Amino acid sequence: MATVELRFSALPEHVRTARLVAAAVARRAGVDEAVLDEVRLAVGEACTRAVGLHQSGGITAPVKVLLIEEEKQFSIEVGDEAPRSAPGDRAPGSGGDADAEAEEDEMGLAVISGLVDDVEVTAGEHGGLIRMTWPSASATATMA
Repeated sequence: MATVELRFSALPEHVRTARLVAAAVARRAGVDEAVLDEVRLAVGEACTRAVGLHQSGGITAPVKVLLIEEEKQFSIEVGDEAPRSAPGDRAPGSGGDADAEAEEDEMGLAVISGLVDDVEVTAGEHGGLIRMTWPSASATATMA
């Protein structure tokens, strides 16, 4: 299992670099060429979401991206350090901006879910993680 780790400052201009690196590593891992656009878009959405969470929370820690090549699959994990409670646990009277941010967050997750068949989203008091997985060429060759 080969892993590439990328950390970047929570700035929007670094999201493009993360997308390019993810697509290059996915290509090398054997992800089908037809799926590479989905990989780029999903990583862009996940990284943009993490950058937004860091910026709105005043978090200076870097966004972390792991690109994991396994025997029959390729996974990307995008992690943030923005603490979150369980869905629906917002403080009373936090409406307005909090509602808009929650709606934007849900929209980003919906886009990712539409692009990636195998996606897991976890969040807690120490941050969140989005894990996206695609089959690699060796997996699709054995399925045929």
